[in-house]
Amino acid sequence: MNQLVVWLATEAPTDVVIDDTWYSPGAVGFLATFGVAAAAIFIIFDMTRRVRRVRYRAEIVQKLDLEEQAAKAKNPPSSI
Repeated sequence: MNQLVVWLATEAPTDVVIDDTWYSPGAVGFLATFGVAAAAIFIIFDMTRRVRRVRYRAEIVQKLDLEEQAAKAKNPPSSI
């Protein structure tokens, strides 16, 4: 019974005014997000370039090996 009286006697909470700065990261949050996105894009492009370079080098080595094998097949080593 006492709890009911206390509950009825308390005032209803007023509406809380939510300021935009309470939930918005603001300029600092935007700059941090932009920085992370820019770094990720840079890393992706850099890694793509490095993988492409390694692949091209492997293709060139393979072509040189094939040319060397073809040259050896045309000119067998002479036995002494």
